[in-house]
Amino acid sequence: MDRLTHFNAAGDAHMVDVGHKPDTARVAIAGGRIRMRPDTLALLRQGGHAKGDVLGIARLAGIMAAKQTASLIPLCHPLALSHLGVAFDIEADGVAVRATAETVGPTGVEMEALTAASVALLTVYDMCKAVDKGMVIDGVRLLHKRGGKSGAWDADVTAA
Repeated sequence: MDRLTHFNAAGDAHMVDVGHKPDTARVAIAGGRIRMRPDTLALLRQGGHAKGDVLGIARLAGIMAAKQTASLIPLCHPLALSHLGVAFDIEADGVAVRATAETVGPTGVEMEALTAASVALLTVYDMCKAVDKGMVIDGVRLLHKRGGKSGAWDADVTAA
């Protein structure tokens, strides 16, 4: 595809018409990470953060955000998600997130997965900013998608 689908022939922004597309199983996985100081990561690992279970709350925030994607991104279709998962991996210098969105429908769930990953990371930042304002969120991107006319796609993991 060599054109932006959210613009019509006159160049006006519009919602893409997916009414003619068949329902297919759709999956998207997005990821990203937040880097932080070692002492901040230690607090998070120990569950010693004053605000509670940081990753548990961030997981819920990501799930809730994905369900609101059409309200946040103007031209996204509201979707009935059949599954939304948010998982974290504690790394040496921070936390990585993977958000998986699934549905059966005429359009993909990439934006829902990206929204879940982004908001989960923002929630970690919000909950830890009192002790570490210098945290860095980076690498938020689509990692995998499948379903629909374009089929499967995987990110080049060497480009991260």
